[in-house]
Amino acid sequence: MDAILVTARLLLALVFLVAAVTKLADREGSRQAIIDFGLPSSLAGPLEILLPLAELAVAATLIPALTAWWGAVGALALLSLFVVGIGVNLARGRKPDCHCFGQLHSAPAGWSTLARNAILAAVAGFVVWQGWDGDAGPSVIGWLRTLSTAQLLALVGGAVVLGLLAGQWWFLLNLLRQNGRLMVRVEALETNLGSGATVPSANGMQQAAGLPVGSQAPTLSLSGLHGETLTLESLRSSEKPVMLIFTDPNCGPCAAMLPEVGRWQDEHAAKLTVALVSRGKPEENRATMSEHSLTNVLLQEDWEVSEAYQVGSTPSAVLVSPNGTVGSPMMVGVEAIRALVMHVVGERAQLPTMQPQVQGEPCPNCGKVHPTAGHAQQAVPAGPKVGEDASEIKLPDLRGEPIELRDFRGDETLVLFWNPGCGFCQQMLPDLKE
Repeated sequence: MDAILVTARLLLALVFLVAAVTKLADREGSRQAIIDFGLPSSLAGPLEILLPLAELAVAATLIPALTAWWGAVGALALLSLFVVGIGVNLARGRKPDCHCFGQLHSAPAGWSTLARNAILAAVAGFVVWQGWDGDAGPSVIGWLRTLSTAQLLALVGGAVVLGLLAGQWWFLLNLLRQNGRLMVRVEALETNLGSGATVPSANGMQQAAGLPVGSQAPTLSLSGLHGETLTLESLRSSEKPVMLIFTDPNCGPCAAMLPEVGRWQDEHAAKLTVALVSRGKPEENRATMSEHSLTNVLLQEDWEVSEAYQVGSTPSAVLVSPNGTVGSPMMVGVEAIRALVMHVVGERAQLPTMQPQVQGEPCPNCGKVHPTAGHAQQAVPAGPKVGEDASEIKLPDLRGEPIELRDFRGDETLVLFWNPGCGFCQQMLPDLKE
């Protein structure tokens, strides 16, 4: 029994020590997690310090025999609070980021999180029950000293083996999850190819990505920025068209477009519901989205919703009609999305003409060649052919002095069309200066 009690106390002490250290290393994340669980922001400041300090105290008191029982009582109290907090949020349909182990491991709270804390609470309860008469087992250090060299080596070896097995299972689990996501993406690509969505035509161009207008829009159920669950049905509940804008936290043009999206949500709320489908963890999106007071932000785990809607690049947007069908072609790029908004709210009569993008051509929004073929771009007039005379350009420079293209004849000249409001343009500015 002594060995069981010592093992239980060591397990609890290790869990609370790791949780405390990782929370202290990421106090901002811990503070946000406290707010996400529904506590007032006025309490978040003190609790971001007090909670990890309490966990450190529990870990320290579990080691000596004299304080082990009180340490188990403290562990049981904290774990019971965690179980209640997680259970209340799950009952309300919310899954806030638990931030249980700081940046070491942070994921939306779910039933597995509740079960893990309940098991640890049961372990703490066992130690409290066994130590009710004042004997919660020997001191951990003293118990280790009573072991022979062979027993100590066996204990260390067993701990190492268990650690390696746990690491192996964690690695395999994440590998299987990644493999599953890759298989979903491969199947989506094969489906697109098999359905003719990217069938090449005689001139080498390919059809635009996106689902056919009038087809049933795929259902979706995703977590929001604060753990709430958002569905396509809830977005359509107002009987207005829903515009799904697909973005990415690492997409420069997407970030440059966010202030305008916030304005659309505010000014056109009576005619249109604008929702953003991003990806990644809540903390990757929360600061940027909150800065522009954006609502209806849905977070996909990887690209599962983008693949269901056949999105090839970001930013892209599609309209979902009130009856749940696809109401527009897939619009790719800020200008095309802006035109779609203007069309829906009645400020533009027609949608922009979309032309397919050549397979292997760099995306106009991010400069990369996407593996998903057939995403579209807004049609633009055809440029001059190689060998033709370059069109004359005469424009003022930053000082207002007129500059003409003919001034540079005799040297190879690169004419770059650049916009200070373009996120990708800003990203390449250091290279331009160099």
